[in-house]
Amino acid sequence: MADENGGNGPKPKPKTYFFFVNGQKFETDQPALTAAQIKARIAGVEPGDKLSLEGRGDDPDRMLADDELVELEKDHGPLRFTIVPSASFGA
Repeated sequence: MADENGGNGPKPKPKTYFFFVNGQKFETDQPALTAAQIKARIAGVEPGDKLSLEGRGDDPDRMLADDELVELEKDHGPLRFTIVPSASFGA
């Protein structure tokens, strides 16, 4: 028997946001994460490594600052990121 607020009904499932880093799928219940938070989920990321956001269509890929907030809810599917090792800059 439900209470007047429908207390025994199913609770709404929290929304899940998906994204990919180097082809590996990740999920979170947060609608936005900083680049640093995304990098923290990846094993083997060195402190100087950068995060690149893959451009959509004709948009170029873009390097993200660690404190840059990325909205994960997008109209055209999950965002795709690449870890760029610091050793590759200027090599």
